Amino acid sequence: MPIVVDIDVMLARRKMSVGELADRVGITPANLAVLKNGRAKAVRFSTLAALCEVLTCQPGDLLRWESEDAEDAVGAGDAAGADETVGAPGE
Repeated sequence: MPIVVDIDVMLARRKMSVGELADRVGITPANLAVLKNGRAKAVRFSTLAALCEVLTCQPGDLLRWESEDAEDAVGAGDAAGADETVGAPGE
């Protein structure tokens, strides 16, 4: 997938745990892990906005595009579980 998720980078910069971020955003740690590990196929704008609010960042700080060629060169690309959508409960 050419979209790379950099939530780990922002978590480290903010010295925040995955569990704390999940609690503050209002999603389960499991759904946050799906997004953080790049296995989500989609993310709701409301979830992205909540992540940005809690982490005081812009969407571009969490998501970036890389060409398919760069991905092939690194050998990334696990398609297992790629059909998951991440969002706040009840949405």
